[in-house]
Amino acid sequence: MKILEVIHLKKSFRSDFYKPAQQVLKDISFSVEKGQFVGFIGPNGAGKTTTLKCALEFIFPDSGEVRFFDEKFALHHRQKIGFLPERPFFQEFLTGIEFLNLHWSLSQQPAENFKNRSMEVLEQVKLTHAKDKKLKDYSKGMLQRIGIAQALITEPELLIFDEPMSGLDPDGRILIKQILLGLKEQKKTILMSSHLLEDVEELCSQIIIVHAGQIVYSGPLAEFTKNFKTLEAAYRQFKIDLNMEINT
Repeated sequence: MKILEVIHLKKSFRSDFYKPAQQVLKDISFSVEKGQFVGFIGPNGAGKTTTLKCALEFIFPDSGEVRFFDEKFALHHRQKIGFLPERPFFQEFLTGIEFLNLHWSLSQQPAENFKNRSMEVLEQVKLTHAKDKKLKDYSKGMLQRIGIAQALITEPELLIFDEPMSGLDPDGRILIKQILLGLKEQKKTILMSSHLLEDVEELCSQIIIVHAGQIVYSGPLAEFTKNFKTLEAAYRQFKIDLNMEINT
């Protein structure tokens, strides 16, 4: 079953009224199957975050279609999707448990189920001890973990993470990676945008590579790296080959 399908997505931005629009997404098509952990990779400015924003209707594409659970995206799908943006906004005056309660309420879940579910996700992200601490007193790593907790709180069928380990120290990255490995063992469907190739290699079974607003590879990680020792080595050679093709 296709949990997410993106079909010929295109998006342009105009930086100034008097300047021509710049096409950021030229032709983006890919799909994510149920139970897959998919790495969405590419250089800065390639269009990864723009693609995710278009898919979730935070912004709207110029053309193309996005389908969730074999249907056109609709309001009720939001309850089935957990999302952690690259730069999440945290209401720092709230405690961890209050932050989760806010997102639980926004998703219109039964209030009586919140206590048990919130304790489950706090345990999952190793923040039970900090549930009553205000977010302004959380470290960067703790904020990322409470962000993952809010993405998990409603037990969504699809998780979308945009650079979940960006800017973390080694301890923070280890903790986040342990959480993601746990989700992988549970066969959760995950689309993770990342520029950390070693993390993608460890976590993902499938990869999607975007280059200059276009998908240039979508398929099994093992197939992409079959002639190389690491994803980084395969990606480096792939980029060399791609540039040679473009130059000719």
